[in-house]
Amino acid sequence: MSVTEQRRALVMTRVVGGDLSPGDAAASLGCSERQIWRLLSKFRAAGPAGLVHGNRGRASERRVDDDVARRVVALATGRYAGANDTHLAELLAEREGIGLSRSSVRRILRAEGIASPRRRRAPRHRSRRERMAAEGLLLQLDGSRHHWLGPDLPKLTLVGAIDDATSKVPAATFRDQEDAAGYLEIMRAVALGPGLPGAVYRDRHSSFEPTASRRRGTNAEERALSQVGRALTEIGVVSIAAGSPQAKGRIERLWGTLQDRLIIELRLAGATNRDSANAVLATFLPDFNRRFGVPAADPVPAWRSWPDGLDPDRVFAFKYRLKVANDDTVNVAGQSIQLPAAPRRFAYSGKMVEVHLRLDGSIAVFDGERELVTAPAPPDARNLRTLQSDRVEPSLVPAPAYVPYVPPVEHPWKRMTAARRDKARALTDSLSS
Repeated sequence: MSVTEQRRALVMTRVVGGDLSPGDAAASLGCSERQIWRLLSKFRAAGPAGLVHGNRGRASERRVDDDVARRVVALATGRYAGANDTHLAELLAEREGIGLSRSSVRRILRAEGIASPRRRRAPRHRSRRERMAAEGLLLQLDGSRHHWLGPDLPKLTLVGAIDDATSKVPAATFRDQEDAAGYLEIMRAVALGPGLPGAVYRDRHSSFEPTASRRRGTNAEERALSQVGRALTEIGVVSIAAGSPQAKGRIERLWGTLQDRLIIELRLAGATNRDSANAVLATFLPDFNRRFGVPAADPVPAWRSWPDGLDPDRVFAFKYRLKVANDDTVNVAGQSIQLPAAPRRFAYSGKMVEVHLRLDGSIAVFDGERELVTAPAPPDARNLRTLQSDRVEPSLVPAPAYVPYVPPVEHPWKRMTAARRDKARALTDSLSS
């Protein structure tokens, strides 16, 4: 018997013995006199045992069946290993037909000594930043390098964007490394999908800010822009650098959620390489946005439409200004490109042209606004000597994008060359005379 039931038995004994009236007993136990008459009837019929609750020792009709509990434990340690309690409850309902609440799943797992896969830190006081008012005002960009395909397979980097107002992920892609090609790819998907955002919030990765060894432009604007920065400038998107990872906490928390859920979805789908992982990601994101997206304060989106007359292939590409060689070729990404004859039969040799390495691997050459018809040039002797049978295709990760340095006229090298040229001309004149 519980302490309350023992106290009731003592009071009922005094009532039966005539030491207490039903009214005094009700005041003593804190209940109504009508309840005292009910307890007194049970006490007289069965003694102290009549005061014990009738469900004592009986299993609840809403209890989880032992077979179901054992199946939940087997799935949590087998097929769905690594899923957190909430995600596991969703997987059990969607894939196994086991409808259990999160608290029931948690109780079953903790009873078997199965802890949550994520350690919870002690909460700290934080100042919550207000979200942007409308969808499309601000995107947070980042990359997460992780064992997305499992601990036995190489790491991949998930490059993605999250909308600050709604927490929706408009675009993401798996890359071997966090590189400029990945950011150009997702920005192209966003620009041609929902639209152009007002600004992007990102870290100081070299894809956005070139390192010191690459800052060799002819002016301050060129030195400050990378390939991604140049593309953002061309489409009028403001690029804001975060001072710390905590400043872009929304996308940092996104990586934690995806490392809980997406890894299991990739494993269940049998993804073993980057292409299959991207295929799973394409079907995963719509359901993720439906489940975790929140409504914006302003229901009118702030996405901007793509500008008329602007070619996306000319924006989302790696651009280089290169000098044409004497044989009217340009060398880029390990390839030699042959240029056609210039108008009026002038040669392009010595001119500066703009070479575009597109995201699909193709190469285009522009003379101003005019795209030139190009063809692969035959390899020269140097390339033939260094050609190997196992050579791989060049990647899209660019070399430093800057205009080659041309010494000014007053440079000592040019003064020395001019002096030697004058000396040689004088010697030639003296010999001929």
